[in-house]
Amino acid sequence: MAVAPWLYGGLCFRFRDQNPEVAVEGPFLLPAAVTVRGGQMAMAAVAANPADTAATAVDHRKPQREKVPGLESQRRQIENGRRRPLRVGESWFLVGHHWYKQWEVYVRGGNQDSSTFPGCINNAELFEDQVNWRLKKGLVEGEDYVLLPAAAWHYLVNWYGLEHGQPPIERKVVELPSTHKVEVYSVELLLVRHSDMDTPHTAQFSQTDSVDLVLHTAREQFLVSPQEETRLWIKNAEGSFERLCNTRVTVLDAALKTGQVVVMETRNKDGTWPSAQPHDTRSTLEEEEDFQGQPGICGLTNLGNTCFMNSALQCLSNVPQLTEYFLKNRYLEELNFCNPLGMKGEIAQAYADLVKQAWSGHHRSIVPQVFKTKVGHFASQFLGYQQHDSQELLSFLLDGLHEDLNRIKKKEYVELCDAAGRPDQEVAQEAWQNHKRRNDSVIVDTFHGLFKSTLVCPDCGNVSVTFDPFCYLSVPLPVSHKRVMEVFFVSMDPRRKPEQHRLVVPKKGKISDLCVALAKHTGISPERMMVADVFSHRFYKIYQLEESLSSILDRDDIFIYEVSGRAAIGENSREDVVLPIYLRERTPARDYNSSYYGLMLFGHPLLVSVPRDRLSWDALYHILLYRLSRYVTRPSSDDEDDGDEKADLEDKDRLPKPGRVTEGSSQDPGLEQAGPSSRVVSRSRAPVDNSPGPSHWPQRARRKHLFTLHTVNSNGTSDRSTFNEDTHGVSFSSQPYIAIDWEPEMKKRYYDEVEAEGYVKHDCVGYVLKKAPVQLQECIELFTTVETLEKENPWYCPTCKQHQLATKKLDLWMLPETLIIHLKRFSYTKFSREKLDTLVEFPIRDLDFSEFVIKPQNDSSRELYKYDLIAVSNHYGGLRDGHYTTFACNKDSGQWHYFDDSSVSPVTENQIESKAAYVLFYQRQDVARRLQTQASSSKPPASSACGAPPKSEFVDVN
Repeated sequence: MAVAPWLYGGLCFRFRDQNPEVAVEGPFLLPAAVTVRGGQMAMAAVAANPADTAATAVDHRKPQREKVPGLESQRRQIENGRRRPLRVGESWFLVGHHWYKQWEVYVRGGNQDSSTFPGCINNAELFEDQVNWRLKKGLVEGEDYVLLPAAAWHYLVNWYGLEHGQPPIERKVVELPSTHKVEVYSVELLLVRHSDMDTPHTAQFSQTDSVDLVLHTAREQFLVSPQEETRLWIKNAEGSFERLCNTRVTVLDAALKTGQVVVMETRNKDGTWPSAQPHDTRSTLEEEEDFQGQPGICGLTNLGNTCFMNSALQCLSNVPQLTEYFLKNRYLEELNFCNPLGMKGEIAQAYADLVKQAWSGHHRSIVPQVFKTKVGHFASQFLGYQQHDSQELLSFLLDGLHEDLNRIKKKEYVELCDAAGRPDQEVAQEAWQNHKRRNDSVIVDTFHGLFKSTLVCPDCGNVSVTFDPFCYLSVPLPVSHKRVMEVFFVSMDPRRKPEQHRLVVPKKGKISDLCVALAKHTGISPERMMVADVFSHRFYKIYQLEESLSSILDRDDIFIYEVSGRAAIGENSREDVVLPIYLRERTPARDYNSSYYGLMLFGHPLLVSVPRDRLSWDALYHILLYRLSRYVTRPSSDDEDDGDEKADLEDKDRLPKPGRVTEGSSQDPGLEQAGPSSRVVSRSRAPVDNSPGPSHWPQRARRKHLFTLHTVNSNGTSDRSTFNEDTHGVSFSSQPYIAIDWEPEMKKRYYDEVEAEGYVKHDCVGYVLKKAPVQLQECIELFTTVETLEKENPWYCPTCKQHQLATKKLDLWMLPETLIIHLKRFSYTKFSREKLDTLVEFPIRDLDFSEFVIKPQNDSSRELYKYDLIAVSNHYGGLRDGHYTTFACNKDSGQWHYFDDSSVSPVTENQIESKAAYVLFYQRQDVARRLQTQASSSKPPASSACGAPPKSEFVDVN
């Protein structure tokens, strides 16, 4: 008969035959000798508590009442079990090598009464002590212990029992890079609280245990309530801390090692984390926690041109179902850390922190620095502190949240299919199912809809129908075909000041259209006008009549000059030539070389018509003096006498060198050469034969000249020779530019700067092109109208086998719970950029989309297309600079508020609609009712919609 071991008082006995099993707890006294006769055990004395004799305890140390197999059968069961392959996550048990070898000798002997009976399983030799039961270091399999699968271990315990007080040594199978292995030594971690880093708690974990188990163990150890939110950090060897973001990974994957400190921190009541706050702000945090305000009424600090980000965040924060999703921590179960298209859950966690702080009710405003850093890390375009577009940030954020919270862990390949004549209902359902196979998140549930795209080839008439998901609608604004341009008209009459005109021209017109519009105001023929862009006292560009007006920006300074009807630039066939004229002033030398002078442009340049037959330096001087006569004073007779005396003295030292012949009258006026780089022209006739050029002519002036003339390049910064002067006058080798150079003293005496800068406003300047308000429905209709693809974006027709400029039409098929409408206020073309400040009138309630949705509807489904406004992102200003703010309706109170960075103020509904409205957030009415029903079950109901606010002080944001 098989022998079963029994454990009494720490000693192991065996009973033969079918003696009843007895488990006696407490001290068990044995006589000096115990003998076995006739196969029966004789016990001299038993001292035990009678009350305990019937007590039984079933565990690893006390066998179950079952028949013990024979020795050979035992050997086969255990050895077969040891040969089974290792499977990840399975439990295996350590058995002391000495006991196991003794058991092998016993079962192989075949004698149940043999003295080789091993007794109870005793692993004492594997432990360092009998208190903590920590394994000895450096144990070797096959020398110190053997490994048994769970089934074999339980067989041995049932047959032989386990030494009293010893714990079973259970270990897990872990997966290593190329093999599976039983983890003999568990990972011992030191768990501490963030608030008490000096009191660690030691806990052992298998490498296959999840980090979530570590967190759960820490929460149990430190008695954290289920309502509190916690997270873990690990302390590295160098003393730095690293977040354990993904709690679903194993201890092995998280690279946790024995002896490593794991810190658990608990989120504060105000939504912040203790580790995210500097030590010097703890007193401020206490004050913030004491503050109790309306949840969600919390500003965001402007970090420097981050109003665009604040506006987008405030809008998104006031989408009720999304905010509830984060406040109730449902996002924690859906964080996707392995999505290659995502951001490792960091954007979702950073946004969750912001939402929890803003809706804690303990902050007047918060600083979104961590979120800004995360955004810049994953989207380099938002690095730094430049101004950006709130809609662009919103698009990035929605995509980032979607990928970070995507429930699809491994996206399958989905082939896009064309309708190919199938019914729309079938194709739309297939497209949405395919979309959900790869994209399934709270963002898809809340913001994604479906539209129908129809492309028609202009050649073969092939029709392609596809259904595509969308996250927001970017709707165009009706654009006026007219454009208002401001110009300055400069008359040939020097007595008339320049006139400022405001002209209405075709937006896609030409320069000639601008001249025609000006002619109606001035009476000057368009043929006698030249248009130029003036920038920094020089001509940035002189336009041709056939050029497009789109190349002129609103910020450009456009001057239109009256010229003679016979004039043109660079056309030798014309009788007159138009010369661009710059004004320059000599400045004192910047070094010790007194012969060097700096030249600085000033004033407005001119376009002057000069008869070709009178084109000489002297004639040009007098023509220019006449054109400048409104603000340049001619010298008096006394000034001329002084000038003549000085000129006569200077002439003696400025005669030509011997051998050089000069020809001309002593009456000819001359101009003095100002410096080594100047070209001075001083005669009405050119020298003959080999006489020197204009820069070497002597000054023989009998009349004082107020300025000198030089040829320069188009920038007016350097001289260049473009004149070829002969006995018949002056001809040009290239486009001429003339500079009028003034000495500082002469300019001060004879040039009136105030008069030179003066201009008058024409009556048309007061004209304002009135823009009629636009209904939001008009924008949506424009979104769904047929358009022809641009040349830069053709469509490949599968029938024609080539790219075609097909017609495209978008139709709404399915709308989301929360609909985002982006008003395309910013217009960008190759030559122009503008912001449309058209007033778009949009309803606060009952926006009905049923007329725009082409999906077949019944009477009851029409209620699914009514929306109420919940938030608006505003943009004030123009293209170069501007400011973003937000109107939003609080989901709890139904009160509208105006969010201007860190400032928050209540407003009325009639203040929401303005020309600044940029992005609109609408919530479907059935969703609002559902959320209200859910909220009313836990607290008093809020207002039925974002309606009229209670009486209080309101800010006028307009």
